[in-house]
Amino acid sequence: MGDGTVLTCQRDQFSIPDGLHYLNCAYMGPLPRVAEEAGIVGLRMKRDPSLILPHHFFDTSLELRTLFARLVGAGEPSRISIGPGVSYAVAVAARNLPLSSGQNVVLTHEQFPANVHAWARKTRDASAELRLVRPPSTIHRGATWNEHVLAAIDSATAVVSLPTVHWTDGTLFDLVQVSRRCREVGAALVVDGTQSVGALPFDLELVRPDMLVCSTYKWLLGPYSVALTYFGPRFDDGVPLEETWIGREGSEDFEHLVDYRDDYQPGAIRYDVAQRSNFALLPVAIASLRLVAGWGPARIQAYCMDLTHTLFEEVEELGFTVEDARWRSAHLFGLRMPKRIDLIGLREALRVREVSVSLRGSALRVSPNVYNDAGDVSALLEGLREVAGA
Repeated sequence: MGDGTVLTCQRDQFSIPDGLHYLNCAYMGPLPRVAEEAGIVGLRMKRDPSLILPHHFFDTSLELRTLFARLVGAGEPSRISIGPGVSYAVAVAARNLPLSSGQNVVLTHEQFPANVHAWARKTRDASAELRLVRPPSTIHRGATWNEHVLAAIDSATAVVSLPTVHWTDGTLFDLVQVSRRCREVGAALVVDGTQSVGALPFDLELVRPDMLVCSTYKWLLGPYSVALTYFGPRFDDGVPLEETWIGREGSEDFEHLVDYRDDYQPGAIRYDVAQRSNFALLPVAIASLRLVAGWGPARIQAYCMDLTHTLFEEVEELGFTVEDARWRSAHLFGLRMPKRIDLIGLREALRVREVSVSLRGSALRVSPNVYNDAGDVSALLEGLREVAGA
């Protein structure tokens, strides 16, 4: 996606307040102006319900599926399901993927809980093992952590459920290698792409996961309560969490909905959440996805990389540590703090400069996007210098 030219700062596409240095897209992406306008138009549809026709329940969701399918290389839009969040999609996966006593499910340590709780319950119920792969206690841990993940996958592994990047510090996981190992042992691969899809290229044909889920409210710059999920062939005959009317074959024909059908709509549409045709939220997601696709994840990643290329050397001089370039993303990374840093003082130094970042685990999480510029990075550095005594 994208036209190949170098991106310039896109702050004018957003309504970010003047003076705010918002380096916190991993927390929540700001809504673009066009998406806000699309949401208002969609909300106003309910003023006169007589104008909401049967095709409106299907056309908007098809457009959203199509945009996301193109973004990740999914092929058929019917492979994309519309849900409310990551935990919903993971619950679908946990319901449909078999697990027996003596088998195991592999996750990373301190993975976001939306991709943990369903597996914890499933392994308990099946008397199976939940393997949480811990990182090494070293400064540069990405390479070894990836090695540990691969080593944890064995002939008893039924499911591997991983993020594309770790949500606390942006550590990259080599999902191509993980996928290859999963296929060797016959394990299913479930991927949470929420913290990278949209800002980092993702190729379904290359990674070959069985499921890829992505909430739209972060790097897809969309609304809260919408998530898009690719379900591969392993799920073609699965059982959804809800038996919705709109997920059934022939649901477009409102006059004959009482002629109940057992067969589902094709592909992953059976897994859609009830009332998926949200007339206010889906237009917001579509408008934002169009923008993201126009910029292109590769160009967004390159923009973030150019924006921060001198930052890492400077923060290391202040005593902070960062992951090796090979194992960190440019759009989301963690700065691990020296022990002398006072967290209360750090929060205050950043607050007075209107720098918005997040403390996650043991890292100061920084997550720039195309609306950021050099001034935002400078404001962050000023705050770090103050608390580091430089």
